[in-house]
Amino acid sequence: MDISRLIESIDLVVSSGNLEAVDPQQRAQLFQACDRLKSQCESPVDKTLRLLYTCHQAITVRLAVDLKLFDAIAKRTSESEDGKVRVGQLSEDVKADPKLVGRIMKALVPLDILKQDTSDTFSSTPFAEAYVSTSWMSGALPEYFKQKGWKNPDDIDDSPFNFTLGSKRGYFDYMASNPYYQDAFDTVMASPYRRDEKSWLDYFPVEEKLQVQSPSEVLLVDVGGGRGKDLQAFRDRFPGLQGRLVLQDLSHVTETADIPCEIETQVHNFFDEQPVKGAKAYYLRTVLHDWPDKQAVEILSRIREAMGPDSLVLIHEKAMPETNIPWMAAIGDMTMMTAFSAAERTKNEWETLLNKAGLKLTGFWRPEGASAQQQVIIEGAVRSCEHC
Repeated sequence: MDISRLIESIDLVVSSGNLEAVDPQQRAQLFQACDRLKSQCESPVDKTLRLLYTCHQAITVRLAVDLKLFDAIAKRTSESEDGKVRVGQLSEDVKADPKLVGRIMKALVPLDILKQDTSDTFSSTPFAEAYVSTSWMSGALPEYFKQKGWKNPDDIDDSPFNFTLGSKRGYFDYMASNPYYQDAFDTVMASPYRRDEKSWLDYFPVEEKLQVQSPSEVLLVDVGGGRGKDLQAFRDRFPGLQGRLVLQDLSHVTETADIPCEIETQVHNFFDEQPVKGAKAYYLRTVLHDWPDKQAVEILSRIREAMGPDSLVLIHEKAMPETNIPWMAAIGDMTMMTAFSAAERTKNEWETLLNKAGLKLTGFWRPEGASAQQQVIIEGAVRSCEHC
């Protein structure tokens, strides 16, 4: 079987847009055949993630329905010469925060409910028409956004998660108070599926960028590093690099870390003063996407205060594309918003965040051929002056 030709044939059928004219019974048979093919191609991890996050997709549709976003899209589409709708116009129509409206619309693109043309321009589809308020599918009401006036969440103490609990206690405090869930969370954070197939050690110039003059100097601090899997991988890959490796996290996490003795463990809250001064690099892997800009700037500022003139901060996170984000990335963004009032960020948003913390973007490292799901390294250094 020529898989490449099969893929080309499927892409040709999809791009032709002629399936609406196909007999309904044949369309149903084609759908079932595609479903069987997908089942054969899907890995156990992909299937598990799809099952876990189906509810997130349903919630995204609910938000758009209750915001009457589909009504606004239908009206604007009918008035538009090119059939395109713009986030700014729609946010005025539904009286909601433009940033929130844009996030919801981007999350609808992987569901094929909308098509995205530019970062803030979209086109409707027949699926979008099915969710206008006169449709039988328009049930349920998310109370959080109704009460908050459809404002984009930006306060971790007032997140949808906190609203559901009915308290100020946030996601991480909740986890820490429930050992069963905390252990499950820590286990997932350390699991192989959380790590890309291509390690950052393969595409970031480690030996060029990370060098210290003596073994007593700190080479790398893993801030919020969990059970130390990344530092272990670093040491295994570059055993000849001199310098100390320091793992930092909260006590209930570091107590469960099973790491070799050459890696130092340090209990540290990253909102407090950074105790390791002048390290060559401070590394944060999937930390900042858990925090709104206000707290993310605070975390980076504590690091910036400890950095020397040659220090680097290495942020290992996803950098979302400006348009057409994949379904899993869209779900990730909605998850960060729901649990933490936070977000997955684009490259431009990462640069803005660094600037707010008194840092400058000095490198952006992405593996060759990487998808939007692949994490990247955002490299930052101390700005040379306060007003630069």
